[in-house]
Amino acid sequence: MQNMNMGKMMKQVQEMQKQMARAQEELAHEEVEASAGGGMVSVRVTGDLQIVSIKIDPGAVDPDDVEMLEDMVLAATNEALRSAQEMASKKLGGLTGGLNIPGLT
Repeated sequence: MQNMNMGKMMKQVQEMQKQMARAQEELAHEEVEASAGGGMVSVRVTGDLQIVSIKIDPGAVDPDDVEMLEDMVLAATNEALRSAQEMASKKLGGLTGGLNIPGLT
């Protein structure tokens, strides 16, 4: 009887792994965008945390204040990464039933 329960559990785990792989593949094709400086800098990131693009409005380029531009790029990038992680967490969290499985989100 215990072998049947173990077999059923293994099938469920395998199915969950397939669903997780599918969801992670989908995340690679989904993107989020974040901006800083009133839209002067925008960053697009995929759901698997790959930076796709960084756009900088020419008006944001001030040779006398490069530090401000660096701060805007950093802020937009961090926000885009946070949004992508949140998107991944929502998508993958539904598959794990709220289980906190290290490395999956």
